[in-house]
Amino acid sequence: MKRAEIIVNGLVQGVGFRYYVLRHAQKLGLKGYVKNLFSGEVLTVVEGEEYKIEELFNLIKIGPPMSDVKNAFIKWFEPKNEFTKFEIRY
Repeated sequence: MKRAEIIVNGLVQGVGFRYYVLRHAQKLGLKGYVKNLFSGEVLTVVEGEEYKIEELFNLIKIGPPMSDVKNAFIKWFEPKNEFTKFEIRY
């Protein structure tokens, strides 16, 4: 089990990006959250099996059809086991 923080920038707000991440994270059985940042970026904090987080990261780098991901960064951490599901936070 691992924890990751993923930040993406580009055209990632107002294009269904959080719902895209939510759908894929839930399909992969991951836990955590996704939220818009005031900077215009989107933050995803996720816990689960490393290969599943890597799969989500690859999907995030693509993004939904109306998005334009310029950069995606991932940082790895030890899990805190603080999540019971994956959700959108506001």
